[in-house]
Amino acid sequence: MLNETVALLNGVHIPKLGLGTWMIKDEKVVQVVKDALKVGYRHIDTAAAYRNERGVGRGIKESDVDRKDIFVTTKLEGDIKNYEEAVKAIDESLERLDMKYIDLMIIHSPQPWANFRDGNHYFEGNLEAWRALEEAYEAGKLRAIGVSNFEQIDLENLINNGKIKPMVNQILAHITNVPTDVIEYSQRQGIVVEAYSPIAHGAILDHPVVKEIAETYAVSPAQLSIRYVLQLDTMALPKTSNKEHMKSNADVDFVISEEDMAVLTHLPLIETYGDDQVMPVFSSQYKEKGQ
Repeated sequence: MLNETVALLNGVHIPKLGLGTWMIKDEKVVQVVKDALKVGYRHIDTAAAYRNERGVGRGIKESDVDRKDIFVTTKLEGDIKNYEEAVKAIDESLERLDMKYIDLMIIHSPQPWANFRDGNHYFEGNLEAWRALEEAYEAGKLRAIGVSNFEQIDLENLINNGKIKPMVNQILAHITNVPTDVIEYSQRQGIVVEAYSPIAHGAILDHPVVKEIAETYAVSPAQLSIRYVLQLDTMALPKTSNKEHMKSNADVDFVISEEDMAVLTHLPLIETYGDDQVMPVFSSQYKEKGQ
């Protein structure tokens, strides 16, 4: 699985399975990245908002894997909705990562986090940020550009008014929470969909139906959850700092039956994301579904 890639709209290949680094502190992420690369991961996902870009860059430099063989994703902070700040932030990410180029940079959110899903789509601000990404892409600082947490209307804004179509849309997707409409729209547009938190930041692991189905395949609930999003033709970005979990998360070369996929898809949204419930992305799921 770690060797499988998918081609973006511009022909750049991106590994289907990546390592997420959200909430892994800068000083700790150095070893985490080195471990992941030793296991065989070649896609590392970070963000300016994670405050660990320096550590990610160090981990890559201190590994024995060539930079050109590693796909690095980072994100423009969601609060940045003007051109000048975006230009500055792109260069700052390059400096923190200590890299000449970034493989993929994406707008982290269509809204500033304090206003996430408040009904305002910040169309002009997103176009300003997108223009900065387009220019950095054309200058060779970025090999690909995309977005995160964008709904169809947000994507249409960039597609209709920008010069370059987004190549990736990174969204929250996991068993019990599949935004089918935005996934299908993105895929029709040729935009690769990445599923972050495919194990719902751990909240799905004790789900009785998930555990029961996982047992029939002799896999863990985490492995079933990762395989599930891959079979939706999305990429998977599980986050872990545990080397053994990195190995097991990549050991997903089995196939979930159509019947089991249907059962998993129709499960109701999990009741809670635990301690992460307060995060805007997680809390918004209950507002959108009227819970």
